[in-house]
Amino acid sequence: MSTYDLYTTPVARGTWDVPATGAARLSWEYDDGRQRLLDLYQRGKDKQWDAARRIDWDQPVAAENVTEAGDEFCPIYGSRQWDKLNQREREELGHHLSAWLFSQFLHGEQGALTVAARIIESVPDMDSKFYAATQAMDEARHVELFARFMREKIGLFYPVNPDLAKLLGDALGDARWDMPYLGMQVLIEGLALAAFGVHRDIAKNPLVKQLLAYVMQDEARHVAFGRLALRDYYAQLSPAELADREEFVVEGCHLMRNRFIAREVWERLGFDVAECVEFTEHSPTQQAFRQLLFTRIVPCVKDIGLWGQKVRQAYADLGVLDAAGSDLDALMRADEDIADRIEREHAAELAARKREVDAAIASGRAD
Repeated sequence: MSTYDLYTTPVARGTWDVPATGAARLSWEYDDGRQRLLDLYQRGKDKQWDAARRIDWDQPVAAENVTEAGDEFCPIYGSRQWDKLNQREREELGHHLSAWLFSQFLHGEQGALTVAARIIESVPDMDSKFYAATQAMDEARHVELFARFMREKIGLFYPVNPDLAKLLGDALGDARWDMPYLGMQVLIEGLALAAFGVHRDIAKNPLVKQLLAYVMQDEARHVAFGRLALRDYYAQLSPAELADREEFVVEGCHLMRNRFIAREVWERLGFDVAECVEFTEHSPTQQAFRQLLFTRIVPCVKDIGLWGQKVRQAYADLGVLDAAGSDLDALMRADEDIADRIEREHAAELAARKREVDAAIASGRAD
């Protein structure tokens, strides 16, 4: 069966073509490079892994609640719309919310794969080309594993969210080499990293927790890559050039905020869309979720030097300005440590299970 047959609403067959602009840049300097980026490149090589082998795909997942989190994490939990749903309808809603969320993760990773390829082509320095090549492999792996998860565990797909598509198109279509960095490495990857973290931390399903933790281990390096490259470059730009990029950041952050409204689900299930959106706007749980989504973006934007009045005001209006004080390096280290811990715990569980099976077999032979 084709993926096209599993979409909730029809998706045009063929490709979505974003016109490419800008130069493909080759450099004949092979020895000069920033050691920080070359170190990150080495880590990228060392940390490659196989999604078919590292993840235990035999673990079961309930499509109506893939994370196995409580009802209170549903965006419209406690609303009039929620209260009138019976159990079967709530399970259907859970299935669609899972399909919508992980579809956006999947589409975003394909966007990241394409942007990584664009960075390799357009960035002027060899150290960035080296690291971006490892990121392209990471993103291919993420597309592979999210596509498999969607197909085998959820069985339903949603089209790409219009806000995500617009930001992807803007980042890919800009002729300036730094704009794919800014759009993807800082905004899209930063928001995805925070969203992965929220769902990793609330998930009780072992497969989902495992999958998100391992992806986050890669994404932490990707955001670090964007910070290193853009911090150096933006220190050289004029105030007018910085202002132009700050405008892009402000628009992009509003698009990323709107990306998680889940309007497509409310429309697909025939709910009162305006009522659902209004409820989620004022839900304390959803407000907290939105603040967490910007914990990776705001400190990164500040760190790379795009911290003018317009950006600060936009973050104040979004209620996320306090996130500027987040320790991004500590968050990234924690992401790596959590992935390693989950891997050790899963290996210990498999070993214990094997010992139980071996003991049962030995006992049967003794009898």
